[in-house]
Amino acid sequence: MNYKTKTWLLAALSVIFICLFLFTDITGNWEYILERRTYKVAAIILTGVSIALATVVFQTITQNRILTPSILGLDSLYMLINTFIIFVFGSTTLTSTDKNIQFIVIVAIMILFSGLLYKLLFKRNEQNIYFLLLIGFIIGTFFDSFSSFMQVLIDPNEFQIVQDRMFASFNNINTDVLLLATVLIILTLLLFLRFFKYLDVLALGRDHAINLGVDFDYVVKRLLVIVAILISISTALVGPITFLGLLVSNLAYEFLKTYRHFYLLLGASLISVVALVGGQLVVERIFTFSTTLSVIINFIGGVYFIYLLLKENRSW
Repeated sequence: MNYKTKTWLLAALSVIFICLFLFTDITGNWEYILERRTYKVAAIILTGVSIALATVVFQTITQNRILTPSILGLDSLYMLINTFIIFVFGSTTLTSTDKNIQFIVIVAIMILFSGLLYKLLFKRNEQNIYFLLLIGFIIGTFFDSFSSFMQVLIDPNEFQIVQDRMFASFNNINTDVLLLATVLIILTLLLFLRFFKYLDVLALGRDHAINLGVDFDYVVKRLLVIVAILISISTALVGPITFLGLLVSNLAYEFLKTYRHFYLLLGASLISVVALVGGQLVVERIFTFSTTLSVIINFIGGVYFIYLLLKENRSW
């Protein structure tokens, strides 16, 4: 099969999994159950597509298939924001404050952090990307340490609320936040369309892209902003899923075996939807909510990450 046929196969598989999730094992009030499941599927599609697109674009920019946008510290910042709110104002603040306001504030802080990081560190030299990754990793470690410090000091009952925020959840989706997230992601994707045409050239490397007429620094800065926005929205919507992007992007590379980013982005998005919908089916129908989807994804993704490291080590 060529990569076009494989993409259609992934699309069909996505539809099958979505239909299985929506219409199987319905007992009781089917209208209510179907409505709740539809919200879950919508959140899964938004999250999966955002993370897949952001990861493939990020790996194209950095020329490294092992890196993911989480190395910039956005997941750590998300946990720091939630921990800080509970540490300073108490858990009642999260339950009493309007969900839309919480969502906007968290997304705005994460995007502002990314913008400041790019502004301060993105210099016009060949090593800027790697320097940015190094600083992002250091800042993310600092955020993790600061969050752990506050978590040790807060009340154990409130720590349970913080712990719930550590794992992505599709079980209780706020419909208002879902609508807002949809609008923001659509606007971001419209912006992304302006720079999509450069991805195949960027994959050739900085020097080749410049020789072919691409304003490398300008395009990369805008794409990094788009990556930060997509990751911020998806994380604020359902929580952090660290290894999802690494898993689906590399599966797309291996399965499709093409350099064309239209199919890589589409394939990674479809694989992400299949993984999340299938994982949620397992969580609800087999494990009966005894675990969370992010735990399963992170476990499989962590094992796959180790495999990629060993594979790269053998190739050296």
